[in-house]
Amino acid sequence: MDDQPGRSAAPRPPAGFAAPGGELARLMTAGLGRVGAGGVWAVGDAGGVVGVGAAGVLGQGPYEGLEMAADTLFDLASLTKVIALWPCAGVLWQAGRLPLDRPLAASWPRAAGQPTGEVTVRQLLTHTAGMPLRTEFEQRYGRDRESIRSGVLAAPLHRPPGTAVEYTDRAAVLLGDLVEHLACAPLDVLAEREVWRPLGMTDTRFGPLGAAQTARTAPTEYDEAVGAHLRGVVHDPSARLLGGVSGNAGAFSTARDLARFLTALLDPPPALPWAGRWTAESLREQTGGLTPARGLSWLCAPGTDPAEGTFVHYGFTGTGIWVSRRLGRWALLLTNKVHYGREIQPLTDLRNAFRRAVFG
Repeated sequence: MDDQPGRSAAPRPPAGFAAPGGELARLMTAGLGRVGAGGVWAVGDAGGVVGVGAAGVLGQGPYEGLEMAADTLFDLASLTKVIALWPCAGVLWQAGRLPLDRPLAASWPRAAGQPTGEVTVRQLLTHTAGMPLRTEFEQRYGRDRESIRSGVLAAPLHRPPGTAVEYTDRAAVLLGDLVEHLACAPLDVLAEREVWRPLGMTDTRFGPLGAAQTARTAPTEYDEAVGAHLRGVVHDPSARLLGGVSGNAGAFSTARDLARFLTALLDPPPALPWAGRWTAESLREQTGGLTPARGLSWLCAPGTDPAEGTFVHYGFTGTGIWVSRRLGRWALLLTNKVHYGREIQPLTDLRNAFRRAVFG
């Protein structure tokens, strides 16, 4: 395990705090009621899960009789960036094959002569690459997967790289293509081989899901083209155009599996080829005073000082995971808020209250 200053001084949360019916459960049940969605949450440390809970139902109409549970599968949306793309990038970085500060064109012939060729991997991971903010893949490039990938690579930059932090899914789509090129394998194969299988994350996979998995998946938004709520099929339209496997979205998982992943960030298994040094490098402020402050892929949690070292990543569907190496603590909150509508403020309030309760 790599050195993690201050972790030994952080005790486990008191048992009653995360116990069924305890302080955290009361906070979450009341908060989810205000949000208007069900959810699953868990907190833990390097030793594993300290507490887990669930409240509410999977959704409206035919889903009203199905309760949220510890094994409910969720469309992770942008959490795909940190549970699939980020660790796979770490494998290549630790092997010396993915330099963070070299222009993409220097190690990727396809990027030579393209506007994105001057961008670095660090800028992609910190969302400082200056790429266009909207995906708009179908409108701009059509529905062909290779046309979309070529279009992302060739798109003019929105602003000079390194001058602003502006979150865009295009960065993860582009980095996913580079990772696949360098590793000579698709992202879903890489994530399964390098991340999910070694950690025993048996429920985690890219969609579309099979019938058995779909039956315990929380539905997301109603899709006019399908004539039903999406369930077991990725909600993100850009990832759907790319076949359901993309660096920006497409993965499904459960609280149990994400707990394994987050625990590994605090206590990396020795043979894991991406944890340890990569986690330490990533979970520190990397944006040089630009706001919002970010690490590599991870966001410094809103409402905290970057020096506190509490990082988070959210998913548009209503998911979120937090980790603090300083405190030696992690947390997750999984909802399908988008199933009920896109008004985000009640969930933002709950996320912030959850973060304060767990991390201070």
